[in-house]
Amino acid sequence: MELLLNFLQADFLGKPAWLWLSFLGVVVTLLAFDLGVLHKDDHEIGVRESLLLSAGYIGVALAFGAYVWWYLGAQAGMDYYTGFMIEKSLSMDNVFVIALIFSFFAIPRLYQHRVLFWGILGVIVLRAIMIGLGATLVSQFSWILYLFGAFLVLTGIKMWFMVDHEPDIANNPLLKFLKKHMRVTDGLRGNAFWVREADPKTGRVERFATPLFLALLLVEFVDLIFAVDSVPAIFAITTDPFIVYTSNIFAILGLRALYFALAAMIHRFKYLKYALALVLVFIGSKIFLVGFIGKVPAVVSLSVTFGLIAGGVIVSMWKTRGETAELAAKAN
Repeated sequence: MELLLNFLQADFLGKPAWLWLSFLGVVVTLLAFDLGVLHKDDHEIGVRESLLLSAGYIGVALAFGAYVWWYLGAQAGMDYYTGFMIEKSLSMDNVFVIALIFSFFAIPRLYQHRVLFWGILGVIVLRAIMIGLGATLVSQFSWILYLFGAFLVLTGIKMWFMVDHEPDIANNPLLKFLKKHMRVTDGLRGNAFWVREADPKTGRVERFATPLFLALLLVEFVDLIFAVDSVPAIFAITTDPFIVYTSNIFAILGLRALYFALAAMIHRFKYLKYALALVLVFIGSKIFLVGFIGKVPAVVSLSVTFGLIAGGVIVSMWKTRGETAELAAKAN
């Protein structure tokens, strides 16, 4: 018992082990309830179900933030909510690319939740590695934050000028590598990621990946690419690995649940990417402003981020208000 208590109280990246285990326990419980109860059987997720599921995830995330505020103090709580808002905002850009991936592989809505759910497991591990590495670098070389800041500013400027650019899924280097080095079926096999079938060339029964598995790997790859932007952005708010990781994971959990509602009206968020670009530039610039005006309060970062995203959504809805009617007219 004493050994267990010592382990639970042991320091891990600046926080006691029991605090990390409590967070992981919440995440595992949410995922088990999601897959084992709500989505035990494959079915198409509608907008209403997507919104309700997302609201549930957001509610848990906000409640966890309240606990962080109570246990670790107001500054940690505000940093958590700011990090959550930034990650939530930047991750919305993932929706556009994920929708392209599903469209490219012709993945029906019936199986899309399965891909997104299992993709979460990869996100939990990959983000932990990236954040652990980032925290180690920042603790050893504080000047690396300036590199993060410059990278965010440049990334934001690049995003601004590439708003209309769509990724070329067919020529993605990872996809080309996978098709060259793996046996892949010529179509879906239900909800299976792997199947055993006769090889058309040899006649022998071999293990084949399905397009559903390729879609899963590309979704993971996309998240890794976007993490290169979002992780430094949160490190610009706080260097506490616990705050960075928990806000990251809760934001992604909720966004994957919200995907089906967002994907149904992607065309209505045409100008949101401009707002995301401005968020990156703002967060990156904050690091350089510290030397002139001191640390920018978390409440200011949260307010500016929320204002930019809200502005992007409002402008998008206003500018595209007639497109839904036009699409419906064309369909008829």
